[in-house]
Amino acid sequence: MMTLKDTQSAVRRSIQDVRHAITSGELTAVGLAESCYRTIEAENPKINAWLALCKERALQQAQGIDDMRSRGETLPPLAGVPIGIKDVLTMQGVPATAGSRILEGYCPPYDATAVARLEAAGAVLLGKLNCDEFAMGSSNENSAYGPVHNPRALDRVPGGSSGGSAAAVAADMAVATLGTDTGGSIRQPASFCGVVGLLPTYGRVSRYGLIAFASSLDRVGPFTHTVADAATLLGVLAGHDPLDATSSMQPVPDYAGALEHPVKGLRIGIPEEYFAEGLDRDVRAAVEKAADALRSAGCTLHKISLPHTRYAVPTYYVLATAEASANLARFDGVRYGLRAKDAATLGSMYRKTRDRGFGKEVKRRILLGTYVLSAGYYDAYYRKAQQVRTLLTEDFLRAFASVDALLTPTAPTPAFKLGEKTDDPLSMYLADIYTVTANLAGICGISVPCGHSSEGLPIGAQILGRHFDEATILRVAATVEQQQKGTHSR
Repeated sequence: MMTLKDTQSAVRRSIQDVRHAITSGELTAVGLAESCYRTIEAENPKINAWLALCKERALQQAQGIDDMRSRGETLPPLAGVPIGIKDVLTMQGVPATAGSRILEGYCPPYDATAVARLEAAGAVLLGKLNCDEFAMGSSNENSAYGPVHNPRALDRVPGGSSGGSAAAVAADMAVATLGTDTGGSIRQPASFCGVVGLLPTYGRVSRYGLIAFASSLDRVGPFTHTVADAATLLGVLAGHDPLDATSSMQPVPDYAGALEHPVKGLRIGIPEEYFAEGLDRDVRAAVEKAADALRSAGCTLHKISLPHTRYAVPTYYVLATAEASANLARFDGVRYGLRAKDAATLGSMYRKTRDRGFGKEVKRRILLGTYVLSAGYYDAYYRKAQQVRTLLTEDFLRAFASVDALLTPTAPTPAFKLGEKTDDPLSMYLADIYTVTANLAGICGISVPCGHSSEGLPIGAQILGRHFDEATILRVAATVEQQQKGTHSR
C-alpha cells in the first residue's frame, strides 16, 4: 500500500509521468485513485477543498484503465490521471451545489461536456470541489459550505472563485482539476496557490453543463502543476460542441507539440497600466524577473498602453451582475434544489426560497444586476458598459497588431488573509483588476508561478494572448516556468 508521502509524490508528477507509470505497471490506476482518497481524507479537513467525492464512479473508471492495460490495449491520453471538478460543472448522479444552499440535494442527470471529454480520455474523476457561491467571489470565502484554506499558508485565502480547484492541486490531492473563470477565477487562485491556471479563449472549451454566472464571460479551464500539463488538458477539452451554441468551430492545434518551439523572436508587450500604483513590491519584482527570463530567451519586450483598463472593473461588475440577475432567476424552488415548505402562496415560496438559499454576496450581485437592467437605468449602465467593453477589446486588438503576447501580474498582491476583505466588497472586487479585462475581451490567458513574496507566498505572472492563440501563451509561460525552476534548483 502506498503511504501518504508516496501518494503525494505520485500525484505531484506530470500527467505524462503518471500515464507512463500506469502503462509500465509501476502504478495501477486503482491503486493511485485509492491513495488519492487517503490523501484527501488526511488533508481535506484543514483545507476544505472537496464538497463531494464519487469514489465508486472513480474506481470503476480506474479499473477500466487497468483492464485495458492488462489486455495490451493502447491507453488514452489521460489514462488513470486523478482529476477534480469544480462544483459548478455537472456530473451525472453527483451532487452539484455551485457552493450554494439553494441547490441542496440536486444531482444532475447528465455530464458537462468538459467532464465527459476528460472521462473519455481516461481521466479518473475524484469528485467535486468547493468554490465561491455561483462562482461569485475572489477569495472562496463566499461558499455556503465554508471557506477554503490556502495549502501554502492556511491562514490565507486560496483565491476565488475556483479556490477549491487550485488548493486541491497545490495540496497534491489531485494531479489536475477543472475550474471556471468569469473575471479571474482560474488565474487568481493559481497565482495565490502557486500552480498553473489556464483561461482558454471564449468559445474554445464547451460551457455545456456549466451552472452559469455570466454567460458571455464564463470559461472552463484547467489547474495543473506544469504548463505542459495545461497544454495536454486543453488538447482534450478544446473543440466544437453542438450542445453549446457559443462553442467555436476553430480547429484545435497540437498545444503540447507547440511547447517544443522556442520563443526566440516573440514580441512581448508590457502594459503600463498593469504596473501602476497599488501593485505590491514583491509582485512587481517577481514579474520583472519573469520579463528578464523572456528577454534572455530571445524575446523582445515592448512597453504598450491599454488606455481603457481603468474602466475594466466597473464595466465588469455592471455586465457580470446583469447576466447573473438573468441567469439566477431559474432558481425558484419549483424544479430542483431547496424549496421553502412554509409558504402559503407561490410568490411567498419564491421569496422565502431565494432568501434562505442565496448567500449575501449573491444577493448583492442580483440586486446590482437587476438595477442596471431596470427601466430608466439600462441605457445609463448596461448599454454604456457594453460600449466600454468594445473599447477594451479594441485596445487588445491594437496591442496584438504589434506584439505576440502580453506579460502582466496576475494579481496586485499575494494571497491575503482569511477575513481581511470580507467587510469591504470594493476592495475585494479590486483584487480582479488585472484579470477581468481578458474575460471582457474574450482573449486567452494563463497564470504561471514566477516567484515568492518576502513572506514565502506564491506569486503568479499572467500571459495574455490573441483570440485562439493559446499555443503562444503556453510557450511563453513554459519559458517563465523554466526560469522559476532554475531559481529553485539553485
